[in-house]
Amino acid sequence: MSSALVKRADRFVETEIDGETVVMELESGDFFSLSGSALSIWQMIDGTRDKPSLVAAVAAEYRVAEAELAPEIDAFVADLKAAKLVEGG
Repeated sequence: MSSALVKRADRFVETEIDGETVVMELESGDFFSLSGSALSIWQMIDGTRDKPSLVAAVAAEYRVAEAELAPEIDAFVADLKAAKLVEGG
């Protein structure tokens, strides 16, 4: 069983600007601009969902088959992990 995805709040700051969320990783200073489905996924990473339940939630919100979304969500979560913004999953 996989663990819940958790944001590493000690590693970033975020702010909303004109309907998108900008996240800055504190160690590197890298910025990430999140909008649309990326923003929805970011907001759903709340420490209660593992990756399969995140895929299910996004699929339900966007009315898309889980199998269609899973590879893209996996890639996005991998990017967030690589940037040290989230852990678990």
